[in-house]
Amino acid sequence: MKVNRLVLGFWSLALLGLLGGGLGVALAQEEATPPADETAEEETAADETDDAGETDKDETDQKAPFGEEIVVTGSRSAPRSITKTMVPIDVISADDFASQGDTDVSNLLRNLAPSYNVNSQPISDAATVVRPANLRNLAPDHTLVLVNGKRRHRAAVIYWLGNGVADGAQGPDISAIPSIALRQVEVLRDGASAQYGSDAIAGVMNFILKDASSGGSVEVRGGQYSEGDGTAASIAANFGLPLGSDGFANFSMEYGMSDPTSRSVQRDDAAALIAAGNTAVADPAQIWGSPEIEDDIKLWVNFGSLVGESAQFYGHGNYVTKTVTGGFYFRNPNTRAAVFSGDGGDTLLIGDLIDAGDGILDGSAHCPTVNINNNVPDPSALAQVFADPNCFSFQEIFPGGFTPNFGGDLTDTSIVGGVRGSTAGGINWDASASYGSSEVDFFIRNTVNASLGPATPTEFDPGLYAQRELNFNFDVSYAITPTLNLAGGLEWRDEEFEIGIGQVESYEIGPLATQGFSAASNGFPGFSDIAAGTWNRSNYAIYADIEKSGQDGKWTTGFALRFEDFEDFGTTTNGKISGRYQFTDHFQMRGSVSTGFRAPTPGQSNAFNVSTEFDLVAMELVNNGTIPSSSRVAELRGGQPLQAEESVNFALGAVWDDGPFTLTMDYFRIDLSDRLGVTQLFSLTQAEIDQLIAEGITGAANLQNFRFFANDFDTETAGIDIVATYSWTNTVLSFLFNHTETEVTKFNPDTLDATRIQELQEALPETRFNVSVNHNFTDRFRGLARVSYYDEWFDSEDGQVYGGKNLLDLEASFDVTKSIEFSIGGQNVLDETPDENPGARAGVGNQYSQFSPFGFNGAFYYGRLKFKF
Repeated sequence: MKVNRLVLGFWSLALLGLLGGGLGVALAQEEATPPADETAEEETAADETDDAGETDKDETDQKAPFGEEIVVTGSRSAPRSITKTMVPIDVISADDFASQGDTDVSNLLRNLAPSYNVNSQPISDAATVVRPANLRNLAPDHTLVLVNGKRRHRAAVIYWLGNGVADGAQGPDISAIPSIALRQVEVLRDGASAQYGSDAIAGVMNFILKDASSGGSVEVRGGQYSEGDGTAASIAANFGLPLGSDGFANFSMEYGMSDPTSRSVQRDDAAALIAAGNTAVADPAQIWGSPEIEDDIKLWVNFGSLVGESAQFYGHGNYVTKTVTGGFYFRNPNTRAAVFSGDGGDTLLIGDLIDAGDGILDGSAHCPTVNINNNVPDPSALAQVFADPNCFSFQEIFPGGFTPNFGGDLTDTSIVGGVRGSTAGGINWDASASYGSSEVDFFIRNTVNASLGPATPTEFDPGLYAQRELNFNFDVSYAITPTLNLAGGLEWRDEEFEIGIGQVESYEIGPLATQGFSAASNGFPGFSDIAAGTWNRSNYAIYADIEKSGQDGKWTTGFALRFEDFEDFGTTTNGKISGRYQFTDHFQMRGSVSTGFRAPTPGQSNAFNVSTEFDLVAMELVNNGTIPSSSRVAELRGGQPLQAEESVNFALGAVWDDGPFTLTMDYFRIDLSDRLGVTQLFSLTQAEIDQLIAEGITGAANLQNFRFFANDFDTETAGIDIVATYSWTNTVLSFLFNHTETEVTKFNPDTLDATRIQELQEALPETRFNVSVNHNFTDRFRGLARVSYYDEWFDSEDGQVYGGKNLLDLEASFDVTKSIEFSIGGQNVLDETPDENPGARAGVGNQYSQFSPFGFNGAFYYGRLKFKF
């Protein structure tokens, strides 16, 4: 961890120099030439409360990322230009998403917002199905996600494996939103819990849907990695229809798929088996790569219509499904504990199948001992086992070992509806309700419940996770004068988390368990009838804010206050003060101070998980469990009921805007206390294993270690954001920069070890930036070039720090006709990959770091055809 204040001081000096240079260039241009005409097209917004307005607007071919964009996020007053806001807000337009080869909104945002990180998660249990995303290097659930200004529900997935920062988090699934449905995305880079409630610590992301009542587009995309794998294809459509005489219904749909990739090398242990004559071992035995995604269907609708003369009915909804299948760790046929061997690989584990009549296998078959020498089981003894129906080895079913396939069927639905309007006295009001649901039904294949012996299935349904949320909001705002606005509201929310029971064989303790064979589906044990259940929590909030501007428009200040009551842990009150002052026509400063909080979810308080991970010290697979903090076993190690995290946010920034040149620089600091996360791993005693089994965690019979959630550490996250754009005839140049450092300032040494601290501080890049150029060569031909830099990161699974890399993206677009556009391009066209993992062959075969912030697949080349109507 670098010295935080020295680094920030260095960047501050660099920023001051950049600002001075930018001001000098701009002032020199002002003296030399008259001001350029305003050419950016303004977007309008009718809503003055939480929701986005409805407009009919054609997509523009080229638009500066920062010009005259109008935003509604971060304020309950009238919408305003992003350069006039009191806090930093990025606006990402539909065109910014369209000019990329990917369709996953999470990946698209990573390329456009340097403070936003997401990676591939190839072998990360449920995190492979819904990937964790981080804003400002904080956890995924430290960012609040809105759609049209309304809170988006969480995903059902809890990120049990997320390279440290995301471990244990439960955030929304951003990938469920198709990019073709978006008009723009507003990223509020400031704490906003006093305005929006729980989770808005790192910031707020508001996804604003298209709202045209006519026209539309169809897009077909296809691409492949330079290695010849990972073929991806999608077809998407958006169209608007009138709803009555003065309303709209805008529909978006997308169907996509992507093949898996492999960036693996053969593991040494697998290579030794092949060299010893075992022809059943695959090469590579274990696949590291992006998962397979099938039947990725996204259906969205956004609608609104006037009701009478002063009110509008509005809403949006979605239905999303997909199937994600990824890999797991290779189970060596000679050494995998409690399946193939019971003594680390000296001998094979042989099951005695003779039943004494009471259902107990009594060991009277006198099965031979099968010694293993030079990676070869004694062929004579093994033949006796195979020939004797009362003796059993899993080498009979999997002579080359096995590598499970794990995944889930995801279903995500939501419906939001409301009515808003204004009274004759000028009071704006908005009443809305929403319901959202996320469900992941897990599956695991090509594995066993070893305790069932030859009767085991090889495919299992371990059960499901489900998250459901119900929200009611009522907001009001009133402009007392043109420069003074009052607003307030009420909110009631209920969150429910469910663990659905798995098939019996996925958690059953079979008859061979007494002989040392592992119980439950190997790799991801199922949820038993005792462990399954539903937990919910409701809360209500009262909030108010006031904004005051000067008569000349040169200054604005805002105050927000929010009181919230949660039925499980009590109340919290948070406030925010923000302001801006315009010193000249082109230069202003802004800043804010706020407090925030994040409430633990019902899932974090009650869920459990068993993960098979590779132990770098023991150089073998171990089963690690995450258990509720209320478990008796966790209580013995300091587990307590979970409490809310609390934050204090500071921000100070400067804005220069003279039309062609725009520069914003913002310093931020987030002090988080009682931060919620998972602890270090603790070794289990036999008494603790028995206790966990009694609590319904049948897979605990084969657990080596466990951890639990705890509010046991504080962090300080600080950094600087720079956003600069310069536009001139037919060209837009943009520069986006983020530097973020996190330091663990206080922790409980009994629950947080050095590895967990390093994960929290270094698992994500501290510095990221990108420079992009958009240029119109002719009226019909244009191009994009973007260079992105990712700083070094720490991979706890490999125990390595990997160096930073630069990536180059290119795209060219040609208008075949006024309605048809064809584009070709490449992401990471120079085929940059992370540094190779030096321990790949001796370890688990991952050629590159699985937590690379830009992926590990190399160059991706694509084509896109778009038809507009």
